[in-house]
Amino acid sequence: MSDIHEGLRCRSVGTARPGVPQIVMVQGLAVADYLLPGLAGFAGWTRAHLLELPDRLLSVPGYARSVAEWLDARQLGPVVLGGHSSGTQIAAAAAVGRTDVVLVLLVSPIVDPAARSVLRLGARWLSDGRQEKPGLISWQWPEWREAGPRRIVHLIRTHLRYRIEEPLARLETPALVLRGSEDRLGTPDWCRRLAALTPGGRYVEVPGAHSFFWDDPHAWSDPVRQAALAAPH
Repeated sequence: MSDIHEGLRCRSVGTARPGVPQIVMVQGLAVADYLLPGLAGFAGWTRAHLLELPDRLLSVPGYARSVAEWLDARQLGPVVLGGHSSGTQIAAAAAVGRTDVVLVLLVSPIVDPAARSVLRLGARWLSDGRQEKPGLISWQWPEWREAGPRRIVHLIRTHLRYRIEEPLARLETPALVLRGSEDRLGTPDWCRRLAALTPGGRYVEVPGAHSFFWDDPHAWSDPVRQAALAAPH
């Protein structure tokens, strides 16, 4: 199922179940399709939604407002609001002050302080690419080509400037930080510190690289299910 609200596209799978929070995931940097196989992993126990951000060139708070407005319009009840990579910044910002968000899910968050420059981030991205399963880049390439250099450069600069630590420190909701053990973009120590910024936050490490869930949906479905069901709602 797919719908569009104020330039934000949503694709949904699974069935909502009483007493089980729904999952809302924010796309990565100008790419979303690669999240669909992993999204299907949530469909066995809840309804899950993949949000594709508007094409407009916005700030992280601007994209977060789009996500918040979508949540306001949909009135889903208790949700796990998450993102992958750059999407973690938007999810964290959108979650601040919301009572419907029972858990913030940060999958492979960025940007680690040790990589807050174009050169350092680029070097880590290339290093991580050598750890990813074959086929991921070819899956993402058509969306990057459609986004174009102008939008991609804007997004890189925008996310390099943003500090995810700031909204996390304001949350009254726990965060679950998931990191692949071979992820080159974020260090374990930094990811642990992000989890510790939130009340009851947890850090979980799983096998794999930055996009560890791409060919193994259960790699993130199982820990998210446990945390979602344990979260007060």
